[in-house]
Amino acid sequence: MEIESNFIKTIIEDDLANGRVNAVVTRFPPEPNAYLHIGHARAIITNFELAKMFEGKTNLRFDDTNPVKEDASFVEAIKEDIKWLGYQPANIFFGSDYFEKTYELAIRLINKGLAYVCELSQEEMSKYRGTLTEPGKESPYRNRSIADNLTLFQAMREGKYKDGEMTLRAKIDMASPNINMRDPVIYRIIHITHHNTGDKWCIYPMYDFAHPLQDAIEGVTHSLCSLEYVDHRPLYDWFIEKCETEHIPHQYEFGRLNITNTIMSKRYLKQLVDTKVVNGYDDPRMPTLAGLRRRGYTPEAIRDFVLGTGLSRINSTVSNEMLENSLRNDLLGKTKRMHVVSEPIKVTITNYPSDTPEKIVSSCNPDNEDLGERTIYFGKQLYIEKADFLPEAPDKHWRRLSIGLEVRLMHGYFIKCHNVIYDENQEIVEIECTYDPMTKSGSGFKERKPNGTIHFVEATTAVVASFNLFEPLLVDSDSDRPLIDRINPNSWEVRTGFVEPALEEAKPGEKFQFVRNGYFAADYDTTPQKPIFNRIVELKSRFK
Repeated sequence: MEIESNFIKTIIEDDLANGRVNAVVTRFPPEPNAYLHIGHARAIITNFELAKMFEGKTNLRFDDTNPVKEDASFVEAIKEDIKWLGYQPANIFFGSDYFEKTYELAIRLINKGLAYVCELSQEEMSKYRGTLTEPGKESPYRNRSIADNLTLFQAMREGKYKDGEMTLRAKIDMASPNINMRDPVIYRIIHITHHNTGDKWCIYPMYDFAHPLQDAIEGVTHSLCSLEYVDHRPLYDWFIEKCETEHIPHQYEFGRLNITNTIMSKRYLKQLVDTKVVNGYDDPRMPTLAGLRRRGYTPEAIRDFVLGTGLSRINSTVSNEMLENSLRNDLLGKTKRMHVVSEPIKVTITNYPSDTPEKIVSSCNPDNEDLGERTIYFGKQLYIEKADFLPEAPDKHWRRLSIGLEVRLMHGYFIKCHNVIYDENQEIVEIECTYDPMTKSGSGFKERKPNGTIHFVEATTAVVASFNLFEPLLVDSDSDRPLIDRINPNSWEVRTGFVEPALEEAKPGEKFQFVRNGYFAADYDTTPQKPIFNRIVELKSRFK
């Protein structure tokens, strides 16, 4: 799927037509302080797809201007996520690449009388800032001389002050109706080792100052942000103008994409990891791209989903089922269809003439012959799903196995149940059936119609496997209750059952359709001795 018409695409077309830009350059600027989640996919895909549409380029730039929460491990995870989604940045930059240049531009503002060193504490600064209905009050340090500001700023760089003791602020307008313009802080002191620059710096630019300057340095033409930055755009433009950058970028805002019953907050996701509610950022229940990848989501499905939701100037919320529907559509023709029994009941075919199972060759996917064939086994001992048998049929609409009823075994034969064996607790331990050797699949037998079709796994060749079944991690997504109280206690169920022998060698990440059970992917921890499969999504779509 390609990008359909949207307001940013129209802006780019107009900019190219009127000559404001000659080539399109976008950027994706994540802060390396967490793993990316499905919400970030909209920004990634939008930036890369728009640039590609106009034969432009997209840079990956790590916004590493706050070393307190940033880490090199997040840098590598973000690179991997973008690569997995199918994109290759034209360049990979770091905000820290520009620390010297950004410092020089701050000096330029001081020399123009447009920045000053302030000694107000964060609490005092907040009181001086004013409210939406009341103007702010000027700092007592606002009118320091240029010479004093230069000296103090240099001392800040040299590490002569403690964290929070000094800041550099832009001198704009403390009475501005836009609070972001009321002398914002553009540099603060942080004595901590930076993941990229080590201990070279102890002053760091604020995002609102660094972001437009980095865009200008890189030649970004269309700087795409989410809606919360609308009120920051005047500040973005002010820094570009007053720093007299050679290139003039422009910022455009689009709405965030929210998904029902999905956590879209880095802070909340970190809380789940830190409190061990989940097993790390790549937990298959997590909406991180790493978690979705481990669960078995495909980059094609995520791209289709994001592009299908469009782009607008308002925040939007869509059903999680829409994402699942994109996933089913993508997996339908790509995956081998295999027999798996996740809650087994043993079946004995009492009239089967041999203890040696027979081989049945079957297509891996009738809709995609390129996936080849595999061997299914049929014999005296089988496993079927517990849900496919009731001793007594509940009503005439029951289309599975019961005493006296005959069903077709998929790719096998017709079988009819004649006896049920119970244990001392009246739990079913075995079902006894007969089979009709004239009814083999593909034989053309049409003399009678079975009561339904169910799947099976032959017992002597079956491989024991584990199945991870998932529900949404979050319930009551719109509730104001604490996050921990909204976690779904049934979000992860583990079952042990049997798979056909062809699945014993499944490779981590390999995807399959388990007939009548859903789409599954082999987990990263799967081995031939201990196969583990994650259910990606159920077969039946609930999306309207």
